[in-house]
Amino acid sequence: MGTSNFAVFVDLENAGGKEEMLLSIIERVKIRGDILLGKVYGWTDRYSELKRVLLSNTFSVVPSLRYGKNQKNSLDIQLVIDALEVAYTNPLIDSFCIVSGDSDYMPLVGKLKSMGKMVLGISRSEVASSIFIKACNEFIFLESVAAQKKPAKRSRNSERSEGGDGDMEELVSLVETIVRDRDEDKIYASEIKDTLTRLRPDFNERNYGCSTFGKLMAQVAKRSDVVRVWTEDSSLMVGIASAEVEGGGQQLNKSNWLPAFRQCLQRFKDDGFERINPSILKAAIQADYPDFDEKQAGFKRFSDIMKQLEKEGLLIVEMDEQRTMLLKIC
Repeated sequence: MGTSNFAVFVDLENAGGKEEMLLSIIERVKIRGDILLGKVYGWTDRYSELKRVLLSNTFSVVPSLRYGKNQKNSLDIQLVIDALEVAYTNPLIDSFCIVSGDSDYMPLVGKLKSMGKMVLGISRSEVASSIFIKACNEFIFLESVAAQKKPAKRSRNSERSEGGDGDMEELVSLVETIVRDRDEDKIYASEIKDTLTRLRPDFNERNYGCSTFGKLMAQVAKRSDVVRVWTEDSSLMVGIASAEVEGGGQQLNKSNWLPAFRQCLQRFKDDGFERINPSILKAAIQADYPDFDEKQAGFKRFSDIMKQLEKEGLLIVEMDEQRTMLLKIC
């Protein structure tokens, strides 16, 4: 499998301007390939906490100089100019990531695709245009990225590797993210190692007390409900465990569904999302409870659950200008 070379263009307003979210965006792109160029648009001093992330990933910034009523439009135009310049002058870059959901970028996406470039779109569902989503080769909702960030089950100290100083808990979470995001039945362990090196340039299995990468993956599989490791034709393979194993046997029913949804909505709210798409909420619940079914919770349809959540004061069901349903988290 070849590695893509990305140029990444980030609308900071769309991304929310939070360090954790920007790290998640960069992580998702690096799982797919190398980032050769990165730029963020709309930089102001209120995003100063992002300096470390931007510098460590060699991103440049385009500042927000407030003048007139069309400041946002001028930044959008600058992003388009920069992306086209890169497409025409840098033959090494074959993939583009646009962190925005604005339909104004449709002509840019069309031009990039006509030049044989792959376009990855990333955006909050609240501001993502349906036509922009469909135009991209691949699209990721920011809420889906946030939903995969599960709270730690164990303390950091308890997860330090024997004979090493690597954070095993962080590594397990990272490998789980890679396996989930690749969405393949099996991945060569060497590909996992290449991806880990892109994400963490200082990665070394010896930091975790293991003499080989295979032994390290065996340790990861022991600690994870998601990752499984096996040998096939003398090659070490890594894949996702079955839903039964990943879900740990937990099921939602009439007595426990409400706390589970409340906790899930709170995670989105804590990550800075005011509104989410219903499909993203359902996907987040299914990630926690793979066997989830509305009928087990006493409802005929998922929409009935949303109505009940609205009665509970946890959310408000809204419709945007495109008549797309959104859930405003209370």
